[in-house]
Amino acid sequence: MSDYAIKVEGLGKKYLLHHQAAGKRYVALRDVLAEKAKGLFKKLTPEKLKNQNSSVSAFQRSSVSEEFWALRDVAFEVQPGEAVGIIGRNGAGKSTLLKLLSRITEPTTGRIRLNGRVASLLEVGTGFHPELTGRENIYLNGAILGMSRVEIKRQFDEIVDFAEVEKFLDTPVKRYSSGMYMRLAFAVAAHLEPEILIVDEVLAVGDAQFQKKCLGKMQDVSQREGRTVLFVSHNMSAIGELTQRCVYLEAGSVKAVGPTPTMVQQYLSLATEKGGVFQSHSTQSPRVDRVEIKTSRANQVQISGEPLEIAFTLEHGRPRNGMCFSFQLINQLGAPAAHCWIYDQDQPICREGSRTVLKCRIPKLHLNVGTFYLKTYLAEPPGGHHFETLEVPLSFEVSIVDKHTLWGWRPETCSYIEEYNWETA
Repeated sequence: MSDYAIKVEGLGKKYLLHHQAAGKRYVALRDVLAEKAKGLFKKLTPEKLKNQNSSVSAFQRSSVSEEFWALRDVAFEVQPGEAVGIIGRNGAGKSTLLKLLSRITEPTTGRIRLNGRVASLLEVGTGFHPELTGRENIYLNGAILGMSRVEIKRQFDEIVDFAEVEKFLDTPVKRYSSGMYMRLAFAVAAHLEPEILIVDEVLAVGDAQFQKKCLGKMQDVSQREGRTVLFVSHNMSAIGELTQRCVYLEAGSVKAVGPTPTMVQQYLSLATEKGGVFQSHSTQSPRVDRVEIKTSRANQVQISGEPLEIAFTLEHGRPRNGMCFSFQLINQLGAPAAHCWIYDQDQPICREGSRTVLKCRIPKLHLNVGTFYLKTYLAEPPGGHHFETLEVPLSFEVSIVDKHTLWGWRPETCSYIEEYNWETA
């Protein structure tokens, strides 16, 4: 038996990007169709036929191609039974890597070695046929994994119970909500006994209870059943809870590979170099589209006891009622140190337009010295839909410049310092 479950060597993926050449008119589809329609009413001579087809070649002449390497010279190894996280900023190449590992697309360079059956969950409904029922899709996915009907039947009840779709089992999955679709897709991928389970950050579409359930199942798959898990997420808490090692990608290359706590700290610390603004590249809606931290001093330095302001731009597509937004300040140990929230029931938000800017100003931030990060939550009231949990890749440093420093305050002693007075009798 091989001593690895996944082995990646010199992996690269190249795409060709077409750009409109400067000064050239773009040839739209309507232009091509118009030329074709005119040709129906004209006698087609070789010369006219040549002119008719010129619209298509005009697009080729008016565009230039550029090579884009989504991944380049990626190499790492995953041992059997290991849970490994793939982390990095948007555009780092995480999803491309998983598509290559799942054999959805082929690499341009390099080689991938996989030992065992692979089940992938890369986006909602991957591998599902929309016209088939939930029951039929379970058997279809099992067959794709190479399982016999007897093997699938043995796991069938567990899959249905986990997905909580028993009432809709014989309904075509095209009529499922995104949550139902997601629950069934994950249940199938996790229960049909693959040796390697590959999961992208699709869990973001589920509610908090479902996410917790999925993380618990992935822990069982890895720790108790000894199967290999490859997990991509921007949720550093989930990465820390599930994985032992991480592959840190940056601009399509491996920046580092190491223990999860070290890699998470390195990933989050990078944001300090980028300044106090985060811009999302996600297309999900509703979502947190932009975050800006305004510390009391330059270079992302916040003095304890001075004001801190954080601005959040929410993209919600249309006017909405009943939205809830909150954020936590997380210390370098991963523990929440402060929590702020705003509910539509108390103060109207997101009721107009498609974007809302929320500003939270803390007049005197009394956090102790250390590095702090943001974690946001966007949802409907308890029991409603959970839209997004986001580990914002921004950080700021809290410093103390008053009498507290004389007594040797340390991050491990506390994370919050409140003003207080003593009275003696």
